[in-house]
This record gives sequence, C-alpha cells and structure tokens, in this order.
Amino acid sequence: MIINLPENVAYIINTLEEAGFEAYAVGGCVRDVILGRTPNDWDITTSATPNETKALFKKTFDTGIQHGTVSVLLGKEIYEVTTYRIDGKYEDSRHPKEVTFTVNLEDDLLRRDFTINAMAYNPSSGLVDIYGGLEDIKRKTIRCVGNAEERFSEDALRILRAIRFAAQLGYEIDKETEEAIKKLAPTLSKISAERIQVELVKTMLSANPAILKKAYELGVTKVFFKEFDCMMETGQNNPHHMYTVGEHTLKVCENIPAERKLRLAALFHDVAKPVAKTTDEDGVDHFNNHPKIGAQMAKDILRRLKFDNDTINAVAKLVEFHDYRPEVTKRAVRRFINKMGEEYFPDIFTLQRADLSGQSPYQMEEKLERLGKIEKIYGEILKDNECVSLKTLAVKGKDLIDAGVKPGPDLGVILSKMLEDVLDNPQNNTKEYLLEHFVEKN
Repeated sequence: MIINLPENVAYIINTLEEAGFEAYAVGGCVRDVILGRTPNDWDITTSATPNETKALFKKTFDTGIQHGTVSVLLGKEIYEVTTYRIDGKYEDSRHPKEVTFTVNLEDDLLRRDFTINAMAYNPSSGLVDIYGGLEDIKRKTIRCVGNAEERFSEDALRILRAIRFAAQLGYEIDKETEEAIKKLAPTLSKISAERIQVELVKTMLSANPAILKKAYELGVTKVFFKEFDCMMETGQNNPHHMYTVGEHTLKVCENIPAERKLRLAALFHDVAKPVAKTTDEDGVDHFNNHPKIGAQMAKDILRRLKFDNDTINAVAKLVEFHDYRPEVTKRAVRRFINKMGEEYFPDIFTLQRADLSGQSPYQMEEKLERLGKIEKIYGEILKDNECVSLKTLAVKGKDLIDAGVKPGPDLGVILSKMLEDVLDNPQNNTKEYLLEHFVEKN
C-alpha cells in the first residue's frame, strides 16, 4: 500500500531517517487516508528522543516533552513528533504516572487504543500494521489493541471513544471490546465532564446518533447521563406513540440535521417525560408539562456536563417550546415568535418536524399539514417584514423621550403596550400612529 504523504510530513520523516532514526506517520491520519478521507492533522512517531528531534529542525517548541512530544513548525504548519514510548502504570484511569522512551515501534503501537488507530506508515517500510487494523477496517470493527480490559483500565475515556468511532464510521464494536466496556463503564466517573462532553457531542453529530442505545445497553450512559436510562425504560402507552421515550428520542435525533444545538435539543426534548408521566383510568399515558420541566432538566444536565451558556440557553428554549402549537393564524404565529424569540426560528420548526418523525402514524397527515401551514405563515411574516419584537418596533426609547416622556420605567411600559398593539395589528407599526395613540399630549 502506498500513501501519498504531504510534503512537510515526508520532509520530517526523511530528515529523521537521514539522521539514522526511524520515523512514521501514525494513528488517525493513516486510518483516514485508508478510508479515503483527508486527515485533520498528521502525527509522526520516531525512535529519536525529543532533544534529538529538536536538534534536527530550525523551529520547534515543547508541546508535551515529558511525554515525548515536540512540535515542529514548518512555514505556518505545526506537526507533532512523538518519541516511541511505553506508558507506565495508570493511576487515574486517564494518565500514565510515567512514560519510558523506547526504540521499538511495536511497543509504541501497543499502547494505542484501537487497531484502526495503531497503524504506521513511511515510504521506505510501507504500512506497519502489527495488530490487524487494516483487517478491522475491512470488517468494519472497532477492536482494542491487545487486551481490551487493559486498554480501558489505562484510559476510561477510550470507552466513549469506542462508541464515538463506531458511530462516526458505522462500525460494530468487537464482542471482547464490548464486554470490557460493560465491565469497566463505572470507571468513566473518573473522567472530567469536559472530556465526556466532547465525546458525547461528536457521537451525537455523527451519522449514527442512535448508537446511544448501545451505550445504554453497555451501562455507559448510566454513569454520566442517568436520565437517558430512565427515558429508555419509560413506555408511552398513548395513541401518538409507538416507542419508549428513549427510542422515540433516538428516532428524532436521526431525523434532524447534524447541527450541534439541534441534535442536543432533539436528545433532550422529552427528557422530562419519565418524571411527568401519569396514567389515566383507561391505561393511557400522559406527560403534562413535560416541555417546561424538561427545559430546566436540560439546563441542569448540560451544566453538569460543562456546556457553554449559549448552548444551554438555546437547547433549553427549544425543549421548552418543542410541543407548542399556536393557532394557524398570522396573529398567533407572530405572538409565538415574540414569546419564544426570533433567534430560535426556524429551528423550532425543524425540531417539531423531527419530533413527528418518531411518533406513531396516528393523525400524522393532519399534524404535518398543520405544521406546514404554520411554517408557511412564518415565511409570510418574514416576507412582509412584520414586527414581532421591540427590535423592529417603529418607536424606540429615544423617540419617547423626544416626545416628552421622562426617562424611567414608564418607557418600557409604553413600548410594551405599543408592541402588544402591533403584534395584533402589524399595520400599526409606524412612528406616527404609535406616538399618537400611546403618548399623552401635554
């Protein structure tokens, strides 16, 4: 197998080899090229020590020199060059207490997570695939290098990485690897929320977000997202549904665009159903007020996973209004936009449409028709430039002051009354009309 290396990568490898050292492109970049993808970055591994590497290149800086990594700067590009190493004992299920440099490539590849990430390449030796990564790519399998329990004991985050790679690549997880995940899933509690968040988002943005069901079955979500386990275990005996809350949620995730806030909103939109569930005397399940309760739960969970405030607020708002059904009139839709906020449109329609995709066929034609009418009205409101918030109200606070209103709380009261009028009567959104009707003349 021949891999066309980028010029700078080939230069680094050649420079190291000409100095008497071994050097290879290694890991994800090799995997991606084999898969026909363009690597995001190129990592290089070498038998040279960090100091020996630094002596060969004009511009370098220490990235993680204690772990053998030196960054080489060529033009504006940065390449990480890491010495072959053997990791010492892992004491926190994440980091080795110490590392030992080695001159044996096989030792270095053994410490890596999965076989598909443990291949190396250089032009003189070709592909080095000691642990069967190429075969696992052909089999579409995620398999740990060597002993799976040892790999996950070294770094518990690898458990989530296994699920994420399976989701991104559409692969199955090897049975031995699955068993090790099931056994060691509780060790994820030692991993920081920030790192869990990164892997969760990558998984949710993949082409296979429904792999979260596998994570549930292996006991993984129980550690950092126990609410999802409740969703998977909550039935919906209701004409509008045919799946558990969790299975419905995953259908919605599959049928919404792979955009961060949308996928997260889909994941959390029914998170409160298990706590809001009641069953009537006929055995029919109801989930009253679950959107509002769910908005707060989504905030709490996203904070727990250290998401940024912008994401938290946007997801919570979408969750709160995902079940909101205004009347099919321009007035009602204007008020819907005002109530929720312009910035969440048309995302809320995208979520509502995806929500329908995970429901039973009951009244589906009517539901889709109704949503289509509301979306059409929204488009008309945009086209007609109708005012739906203070931002586009024809009168501003300065206009009121100029008209003789004293600065203070009264300004906000008057502006709110003007907006109320305009939401019902968009033709009234003119400065002349509003000042005449809402500002008392002295």
